Amino acid sequence: MAALEMIDLSMPVGRHFRWATDVAVTGDIGAGDDFRVTRLRTTCHGFTHVDARAHFVADAPTIEHTPLGQVVGPCRVLNLRATAPNTPIDAAQLEAADPGGPDGEILLLSVGWNAQRDYTTPLFWTEAPWLTRGAAEWLASRRPSAVAFDFPQDYTIRLLLEGKRPPKTDHVTHDVLLRHGVTLIEYLINTARLTRPRTFLCAAPLLIPGADGAPARVFAIGGLSE
Repeated sequence: MAALEMIDLSMPVGRHFRWATDVAVTGDIGAGDDFRVTRLRTTCHGFTHVDARAHFVADAPTIEHTPLGQVVGPCRVLNLRATAPNTPIDAAQLEAADPGGPDGEILLLSVGWNAQRDYTTPLFWTEAPWLTRGAAEWLASRRPSAVAFDFPQDYTIRLLLEGKRPPKTDHVTHDVLLRHGVTLIEYLINTARLTRPRTFLCAAPLLIPGADGAPARVFAIGGLSE
């Protein structure tokens, strides 16, 4: 049996200026300890993660109520890699990039942004393209089970880094998609390695009851026939 082609799309967890992350190791087997144990403290919304509707919508379901079928399955890749930094992405651009497919699939928006800016630096977050409200509404109209992004998709993210609090509705992908029941898969990397318009995506979040999101190891398995 031929080996499956797998492409890891996950942002490594470690020290980062945006999130207070602590990775601590205790135990030294070489020195006689029985075990080496790593402890992690971080946010559920840092690095590659899945947003539950409760992240943005009052009294909405938390992450344990996100069915795995929403974040694991056939996925079509919207190639947006010609998008210039610091520019909006509108509905017409998404329409042109969509390879087409049935409702209920995962949509992955691939700017290839981590090849242009280092995600450990502020420029990744402040110079990225972003989606317009019309683009978010176009995505919702396709009735995807989830939408995955490899760039900080809302313009407001840069404003939050400046300590500003924009109106809630300005977080357009959260406001439109999460309200429509569409799961968000955020902060992918390496999507430029996806050379076909279709793949099989696995973005299963950690099972943390009561949480409004959770880290995920996201990977693509091969290319599906067009």
